[in-house]
Amino acid sequence: MSFSQKYFQENEFAIKDKKLKYYLSPTLLENNFKHGFFTKTSSEINLSLLSNRLKLKNKNCVLNQIHSNQIIIGSKTLEKERVEADGIVSDKQNQNLWIYTADCMPILFADKKKRLVAAIHCGRKGLENKIIKKLIKIFYDKGCLKEDMLVAIGPSISKKNYLIDNKTLQNFHKKAASKESILFSDSMEISLKSEESVKLQKNDLIPLNLKKYAHIELLKENISNTNIDISNLCTYETPNFHSWRRTKTYLRQWNFISS
Repeated sequence: MSFSQKYFQENEFAIKDKKLKYYLSPTLLENNFKHGFFTKTSSEINLSLLSNRLKLKNKNCVLNQIHSNQIIIGSKTLEKERVEADGIVSDKQNQNLWIYTADCMPILFADKKKRLVAAIHCGRKGLENKIIKKLIKIFYDKGCLKEDMLVAIGPSISKKNYLIDNKTLQNFHKKAASKESILFSDSMEISLKSEESVKLQKNDLIPLNLKKYAHIELLKENISNTNIDISNLCTYETPNFHSWRRTKTYLRQWNFISS
C-alpha cells in the first residue's frame, strides 16, 4: 500500500506572448498518450487555440462539472449544450477529453493496449460518490485488463492544506470509505478518538489527504501501484495554479488526455 508522489515532467510553450506551463505524467508519457496538466495561465486561452497549439486536431470534449459521479462518453459532449457530469470516457478515436480544476484532483486514465482513455474531476465529493470505482468498472466492462490500466493524478491540494471539521470527516468516512480504506487513511487515529468520545474543540480542523485516499481506491480496484503516477505539486502552495481554498477564485486550469 505504498503511497508516494512523483515529479512530473515540466514543459512550456507560448501563445500570444503568454507562457503556458504544463506537466506530464511519466507513465502516460512513456506509453505515448498525449496529455497535460496545465497551470493557471491556461484559463486565459481559448480551448480551440490551446488544442491547436498542441497540434491536437481532434474533437474537444468538455463538461459542465458538478461534483458528481456522472460519467459520459466523449461523443455526448459534442452536443450544443454542455452536459453536467464529472467524467468523460473516449468512445472514438481523435477525442480530446478536457477537465478543469482548482484544488480538486484531475485524474487521467488510459488502457495501454486498447488505447481507451478517460478523465475525471474528483474532490472530496467525488470520492464520496465513488466516481473512481464507477470509472474503472466502465473500463472493465469494455474488456480492459487491470494490468493494462494506467492512472495519473495531477496537481491538486495537499493534505496539510485541505482541512475539514470533524463532522465533515465523519460524514466522509460514512459515505466514501470501506473499513479497509479507513485503516490506511491519515485520519484513522482522529476517527477512532472521536468514536471514543474524545471531544475536539469546535474550531479544530483535520487534514484529509485526498490524493492518498484516491490511491487507496485505485488499489482496491486492482490497479497496480506501478501503474499509478501521483503528482507531488500542491495547487494551494504553488502560486502558478488556481486554488479555490487559497483565493476563492472561480477560475480553473485545464487538464486533458487524447484518444
